[in-house]
Amino acid sequence: MIMHHIVQGIFLIVGIVTLWASMFNKDWLFTAENARFVVEKFGRKGARWIYGTIGIISISAAIFFYYKIENMI
Repeated sequence: MIMHHIVQGIFLIVGIVTLWASMFNKDWLFTAENARFVVEKFGRKGARWIYGTIGIISISAAIFFYYKIENMI
């Protein structure tokens, strides 16, 4: 079970960082090589919305699976 909690923690941390970076328009996220396609395709504002949504989904997944696994025990 400890492995599940580690993966959930990773999802939670990634979600929080991604949501925070998109909310505060952090350059390190939007000038990264991996984000270049999204920024070019949707613009900076669109990329902020997309990454914010990804952050919310990651946080939601971590919380959902935490309670789902806890109820299985």
